[in-house]
Amino acid sequence: MNIIFSDDKKAKKALKLVKELQLKFVDKLNTLSKVDFEEVFWQREKGKFGGGSRYEARDFEFFNTASVNVSQVHYPNKDKRLKSATAISTIIHPNNPNLPSMHMHISYTQLKDEKSYYRIMADLNPSIEYDEDKKHFEKALKEISNDKYDEAKEQGDKYFFIPALNRHRGSSHFYLENYYTNNEKLDYEFATEFGKKVIDTYIEILSKAKDKRITISNEDKQMQLNYHTLYLFQVLTLDRGTTAGLLVHNENDEGIMGSLPRFIDKNLLLSWKEKVIKPQDELVQNLVNNIKDDAQIDINTKIKLANCVREHYKKNKEALNLQASSDKKVYTVQNHK
Repeated sequence: MNIIFSDDKKAKKALKLVKELQLKFVDKLNTLSKVDFEEVFWQREKGKFGGGSRYEARDFEFFNTASVNVSQVHYPNKDKRLKSATAISTIIHPNNPNLPSMHMHISYTQLKDEKSYYRIMADLNPSIEYDEDKKHFEKALKEISNDKYDEAKEQGDKYFFIPALNRHRGSSHFYLENYYTNNEKLDYEFATEFGKKVIDTYIEILSKAKDKRITISNEDKQMQLNYHTLYLFQVLTLDRGTTAGLLVHNENDEGIMGSLPRFIDKNLLLSWKEKVIKPQDELVQNLVNNIKDDAQIDINTKIKLANCVREHYKKNKEALNLQASSDKKVYTVQNHK
């Protein structure tokens, strides 16, 4: 597949960063899997303006769903604010409800006439919380981020809070938005080492727990289903990154929606319709309407949900103000215009 990536020196360096992290994570995940992850490619305008690839889990005994995505979109000769956007975004949902899910996102946004910046995120998402996992994950975040940790935790706790349910998605949150210093070399090194540390730590958590937490009750399964429903709810009604990706183009809907778990509880999702601020009640209802009776989130359903979110925000542009945010504002969609 022909994908033309940016020939800009900084964009090339950013792509090298995220590709190395992608391959590192996939190699380590394959050691836990009976079937290797499979690479799937996508193109932006037939590859002219970039694209990317994602590695998807094929071992559905160990993984509920898992995807490790890398992309780069660039506009070399277009009159846009954005010069290039390069990212790795990954979510791992194990099948065993006693093993935590994990989300990580590291991106580099290169603007033509303004300061370029990183977006650095990591969050542990257990269906059933184990204090040892939380301590292990947060210890690693503190070690790698040092004096940046307190700000990142504060912003992460804010971003992943769900007002309608008065609770958070996940148990540990790290979020640096619009991050840069006066030393580009150190910023690059921090993004690289942060990604490596998160990957190594998560693999350590899974490796330690997978042969120990093998008893799974019906209650455990229900707790996982409930949490997966909450995860989908947060991603599709609050997550600014997901919505921005869907509004910019429709050429990677499967990849953008790759974070969604395979099954949710439709009745539980519908019950939250009355808890959200208008017009988000319409969005929740439309999400429910586009999920099959068996509540499986397969590829066709993901495409329907992507269109559902896209059309909702085209119709209700003011609803974008209801989405999650940190204290630092960015203009992802506007950068592409």
